[in-house]
Amino acid sequence: MEQAHNPTIEEQVQEVLDKLRPFIQRDGGDIELVGVENGVVKVRLMGACGSCPASTITLKAGVERALIEEVPGVVEVEQVL
Repeated sequence: MEQAHNPTIEEQVQEVLDKLRPFIQRDGGDIELVGVENGVVKVRLMGACGSCPASTITLKAGVERALIEEVPGVVEVEQVL
C-alpha cells in the first residue's frame, strides 16, 4: 500500500503561487518563492512587479490572502529584494 504524500508547507505555497502566476505574468511580472520561515512566506517579485508601486498591494491583498486561506500555518507574506 502506497503511503500518501503529505506536501510540505513550501510545496503547498508553491502550488498556490503557481495558480497565481498567470495573473502576475499577464501584467509583465513574476513571483518566486524564496522560502518559508515560522509561517512567514518570503517571495521575490520580478519583472514589472519589481518596480511597480502597486506591487505591495498585490502582494498583501492578493498573494498573502490566498496563501493564508489555502495553506495552514501561513501568517504573513514578505517581499525580499
